[in-house]
Amino acid sequence: MRLDHVSYVASHDQVSDVVNRIGSQIGTAFVDGGIHPKFGTRNFTAPLLNGQYIEVVCPLDHPATDATPFGQAVKKKADAGGGWLSWVLATDEISKIEKRLGRKSILGQRKKPNGSELNWKQIGVLGTIEDAQLPYFVEWLSEDHPSTTQNPAASIASLEIAGDREVLKAWLGLELEIIMIETEIKLISPTLNHGSSGLVAVHFVKPTGNIRVD
Repeated sequence: MRLDHVSYVASHDQVSDVVNRIGSQIGTAFVDGGIHPKFGTRNFTAPLLNGQYIEVVCPLDHPATDATPFGQAVKKKADAGGGWLSWVLATDEISKIEKRLGRKSILGQRKKPNGSELNWKQIGVLGTIEDAQLPYFVEWLSEDHPSTTQNPAASIASLEIAGDREVLKAWLGLELEIIMIETEIKLISPTLNHGSSGLVAVHFVKPTGNIRVD
Protein backbone atom coordinates (compact mmCIF):
# COMPACT_ATOMS: atom_id res chain seq x y z
CA MET A 1 0.00 0.00 0.00
CA ARG A 2 0.99 3.59 -0.52
CA LEU A 3 -0.52 7.04 -0.09
CA ASP A 4 -2.63 7.74 -3.17
CA HIS A 5 -4.36 11.03 -2.44
CA VAL A 6 -5.84 13.35 0.16
CA SER A 7 -9.43 14.52 0.03
CA TYR A 8 -10.82 17.93 1.01
CA VAL A 9 -14.54 18.75 1.15
CA ALA A 10 -16.27 21.99 0.23
CA SER A 11 -19.91 22.87 -0.23
CA HIS A 12 -21.16 23.24 -3.80
CA ASP A 13 -21.34 27.02 -3.34
CA GLN A 14 -17.80 27.29 -1.97
CA VAL A 15 -15.95 24.73 -4.09
CA SER A 16 -14.62 27.28 -6.61
CA ASP A 17 -13.13 29.46 -3.87
CA VAL A 18 -11.56 26.45 -2.14
CA VAL A 19 -10.08 25.13 -5.39
CA ASN A 20 -8.53 28.53 -6.15
CA ARG A 21 -7.19 28.95 -2.61
CA ILE A 22 -5.53 25.53 -2.32
CA GLY A 23 -4.33 25.64 -5.94
CA SER A 24 -2.57 28.92 -5.18
CA GLN A 25 -1.07 27.49 -1.99
CA ILE A 26 0.41 24.39 -3.66
CA GLY A 27 1.36 26.17 -6.90
CA THR A 28 -0.70 23.90 -9.17
CA ALA A 29 -4.07 24.59 -10.75
CA PHE A 30 -6.92 22.14 -10.26
CA VAL A 31 -8.79 20.58 -13.17
CA ASP A 32 -12.43 19.58 -13.25
CA GLY A 33 -12.49 15.88 -12.40
CA GLY A 34 -16.14 15.38 -13.23
CA ILE A 35 -19.05 13.71 -11.46
CA HIS A 36 -19.21 10.51 -9.43
CA PRO A 37 -22.67 9.34 -10.54
CA LYS A 38 -22.80 6.49 -8.02
CA PHE A 39 -21.87 8.73 -5.08
CA GLY A 40 -23.67 11.96 -5.91
CA THR A 41 -20.49 14.02 -5.68
CA ARG A 42 -18.17 16.00 -7.93
CA ASN A 43 -14.48 16.63 -7.63
CA PHE A 44 -11.60 18.76 -8.83
CA THR A 45 -8.07 17.36 -8.76
CA ALA A 46 -4.50 18.64 -8.78
CA PRO A 47 -1.48 16.38 -9.35
CA LEU A 48 1.33 16.06 -6.84
CA LEU A 49 4.79 14.56 -7.11
CA ASN A 50 5.36 10.88 -6.25
CA GLY A 51 2.28 9.73 -8.16
CA GLN A 52 -0.13 11.34 -5.69
CA TYR A 53 -2.83 13.96 -5.99
CA ILE A 54 -5.22 16.13 -4.02
CA GLU A 55 -8.94 16.32 -4.61
CA VAL A 56 -11.54 18.87 -3.58
CA VAL A 57 -14.94 17.21 -3.57
CA CYS A 58 -18.44 18.59 -3.07
CA PRO A 59 -21.86 16.98 -2.63
CA LEU A 60 -24.52 17.32 -5.30
CA ASP A 61 -28.27 17.64 -4.93
CA HIS A 62 -28.75 14.02 -5.98
CA PRO A 63 -30.40 10.93 -4.40
CA ALA A 64 -27.09 9.02 -4.57
CA THR A 65 -25.53 11.49 -2.13
CA ASP A 66 -27.67 10.14 0.70
CA ALA A 67 -27.66 6.54 -0.53
CA THR A 68 -23.93 5.74 -0.47
CA PRO A 69 -21.31 5.93 2.32
CA PHE A 70 -19.00 8.22 0.34
CA GLY A 71 -21.82 10.60 -0.56
CA GLN A 72 -22.98 10.63 3.05
CA ALA A 73 -19.45 11.34 4.30
CA VAL A 74 -18.97 14.23 1.86
CA LYS A 75 -22.36 15.74 2.62
CA LYS A 76 -21.85 15.46 6.38
CA LYS A 77 -18.46 17.17 6.14
CA ALA A 78 -19.82 19.91 3.86
CA ASP A 79 -22.72 20.58 6.23
CA ALA A 80 -20.18 20.91 9.06
CA GLY A 81 -18.30 23.62 7.16
CA GLY A 82 -15.97 21.51 5.01
CA GLY A 83 -12.30 20.70 5.44
CA TRP A 84 -10.11 17.63 5.20
CA LEU A 85 -12.13 14.45 4.78
CA SER A 86 -9.55 11.67 4.62
CA TRP A 87 -6.27 10.26 3.41
CA VAL A 88 -6.53 7.43 0.91
CA LEU A 89 -4.24 4.46 0.38
CA ALA A 90 -3.81 2.65 -2.94
CA THR A 91 -3.34 -1.10 -3.14
CA ASP A 92 -2.85 -3.64 -5.90
CA GLU A 93 -4.57 -6.35 -3.84
CA ILE A 94 -7.82 -4.97 -2.50
CA SER A 95 -9.08 -8.54 -2.13
CA LYS A 96 -6.79 -8.91 0.91
CA ILE A 97 -8.40 -5.87 2.52
CA GLU A 98 -11.85 -7.22 1.68
CA LYS A 99 -10.97 -10.42 3.51
CA ARG A 100 -9.56 -8.60 6.52
CA LEU A 101 -12.54 -6.23 6.84
CA GLY A 102 -15.07 -8.94 6.05
CA ARG A 103 -16.89 -7.12 3.25
CA LYS A 104 -16.67 -6.44 -0.46
CA SER A 105 -15.30 -3.33 -2.13
CA ILE A 106 -17.54 -1.26 -4.38
CA LEU A 107 -16.88 -0.02 -7.88
CA GLY A 108 -16.23 3.70 -8.23
CA GLN A 109 -16.57 5.61 -11.47
CA ARG A 110 -15.98 9.16 -12.54
CA LYS A 111 -16.76 10.62 -15.93
CA LYS A 112 -14.42 13.45 -16.86
CA PRO A 113 -15.60 16.51 -18.82
CA ASN A 114 -13.79 15.22 -21.94
CA GLY A 115 -15.94 12.08 -21.84
CA SER A 116 -13.28 9.65 -20.61
CA GLU A 117 -13.97 7.53 -17.55
CA LEU A 118 -11.93 6.57 -14.52
CA ASN A 119 -12.72 3.33 -12.70
CA TRP A 120 -11.53 1.95 -9.39
CA LYS A 121 -12.56 -0.20 -6.45
CA GLN A 122 -12.80 1.26 -2.96
CA ILE A 123 -13.43 0.00 0.54
CA GLY A 124 -13.29 1.38 4.06
CA VAL A 125 -15.37 4.57 3.82
CA LEU A 126 -17.69 3.24 6.53
CA GLY A 127 -14.66 3.07 8.80
CA THR A 128 -13.78 6.66 7.95
CA ILE A 129 -17.33 7.74 8.80
CA GLU A 130 -17.13 5.99 12.17
CA ASP A 131 -13.63 7.26 13.01
CA ALA A 132 -12.25 10.02 10.79
CA GLN A 133 -8.60 9.16 11.49
CA LEU A 134 -9.01 5.94 9.47
CA PRO A 135 -8.12 6.10 5.76
CA TYR A 136 -10.02 4.21 3.13
CA PHE A 137 -8.51 2.13 0.32
CA VAL A 138 -8.62 2.16 -3.49
CA GLU A 139 -7.43 -0.11 -6.26
CA TRP A 140 -7.23 1.67 -9.60
CA LEU A 141 -8.65 -0.14 -12.62
CA SER A 142 -7.87 2.73 -15.03
CA GLU A 143 -4.40 3.69 -16.20
CA ASP A 144 -5.32 7.37 -16.39
CA HIS A 145 -4.39 8.26 -12.81
CA PRO A 146 -5.25 11.81 -11.63
CA SER A 147 -1.59 12.47 -10.80
CA THR A 148 -0.81 12.57 -14.56
CA THR A 149 -3.15 15.41 -15.57
CA GLN A 150 -0.40 18.08 -15.71
CA ASN A 151 3.00 18.96 -14.27
CA PRO A 152 2.94 18.96 -10.45
CA ALA A 153 4.90 21.46 -8.38
CA ALA A 154 4.44 20.15 -4.85
CA SER A 155 4.76 16.95 -2.86
CA ILE A 156 3.26 15.81 0.43
CA ALA A 157 5.83 15.89 3.21
CA SER A 158 3.61 14.87 6.10
CA LEU A 159 0.06 14.33 7.27
CA GLU A 160 -1.05 15.80 10.59
CA ILE A 161 -3.63 13.42 12.04
CA ALA A 162 -5.55 13.55 15.29
CA GLY A 163 -5.65 9.91 16.27
CA ASP A 164 -4.11 6.89 17.90
CA ARG A 165 -1.24 4.76 16.57
CA GLU A 166 -2.65 1.47 17.83
CA VAL A 167 -6.06 2.15 16.30
CA LEU A 168 -4.44 2.91 12.95
CA LYS A 169 -2.23 -0.17 13.16
CA ALA A 170 -5.25 -2.37 13.79
CA TRP A 171 -7.10 -0.82 10.84
CA LEU A 172 -4.16 -1.03 8.44
CA GLY A 173 -2.87 -4.39 9.58
CA LEU A 174 0.64 -2.92 9.44
CA GLU A 175 2.82 -0.38 11.20
CA LEU A 176 2.54 3.14 9.80
CA GLU A 177 6.23 3.29 8.92
CA ILE A 178 5.91 0.29 6.58
CA ILE A 179 3.23 2.02 4.51
CA MET A 180 4.24 5.67 4.76
CA ILE A 181 7.80 5.46 3.46
CA GLU A 182 7.85 8.83 1.68
CA THR A 183 5.30 10.65 3.85
CA GLU A 184 5.57 11.26 7.58
CA ILE A 185 2.57 10.80 9.86
CA LYS A 186 2.41 13.37 12.65
CA LEU A 187 -0.03 12.08 15.24
CA ILE A 188 -1.58 14.52 17.69
CA SER A 189 -4.10 13.95 20.43
CA PRO A 190 -7.76 14.46 19.46
CA THR A 191 -7.98 16.75 22.49
CA LEU A 192 -5.90 19.23 20.47
CA ASN A 193 -8.46 19.01 17.64
CA HIS A 194 -11.60 19.97 19.55
CA GLY A 195 -11.91 16.36 20.73
CA SER A 196 -12.29 14.96 17.21
CA SER A 197 -10.12 12.48 15.32
CA GLY A 198 -9.23 12.90 11.66
CA LEU A 199 -6.91 14.51 9.15
CA VAL A 200 -6.11 17.97 10.51
CA ALA A 201 -3.60 19.37 8.00
CA VAL A 202 -1.35 18.40 5.11
CA HIS A 203 2.22 19.70 4.90
CA PHE A 204 3.44 20.26 1.34
CA VAL A 205 6.90 20.90 -0.06
CA LYS A 206 7.21 23.09 -3.17
CA PRO A 207 10.09 24.95 -4.86
CA THR A 208 9.32 28.18 -3.02
CA GLY A 209 9.17 26.54 0.40
CA ASN A 210 6.98 24.48 2.69
CA ILE A 211 3.34 25.14 3.44
CA ARG A 212 0.74 23.77 5.86
CA VAL A 213 -2.81 23.53 4.52
CA ASP A 214 -5.51 23.03 7.13
